[in-house]
Amino acid sequence: QAQLIESGGGLVQAGGSLRLSCQASGRTVSTYSMGWFRQAPGKERELVGVIRWSDGKTYYPDSMKGRVTIDRDNAKNAMFLQMIMLKSEDTAVYYCAADSDGSGWYPGRLDQEDEYEYWGQGTQVTVSS
Repeated sequence: QAQLIESGGGLVQAGGSLRLSCQASGRTVSTYSMGWFRQAPGKERELVGVIRWSDGKTYYPDSMKGRVTIDRDNAKNAMFLQMIMLKSEDTAVYYCAADSDGSGWYPGRLDQEDEYEYWGQGTQVTVSS
């Protein structure tokens, strides 16, 4: 069973930065893309960004552009999320997810949770104002 394990969450002051990691372990699966999602209290889960594994091409929703960067380390099967200028509104549980067959790599599908077959348990990020 493939597993995704997030780490790097914690408490950070507004204006600060944080780097999250997602490590894939267990059964090796073909990964077309991986994404970061987040869910704030009382809100629906939303896409933070996605990276295509083969070439590192990224997609970010307009609301995330400029403050988040996703990169990956193919050799280590790891993905990272760098966040800067954090705000209290960024407080959420952050999840990584994997799309194994690329079915989600299309406009209008990138943010659809059902396109991602594998999910981590999440890591809490709390931004204090």
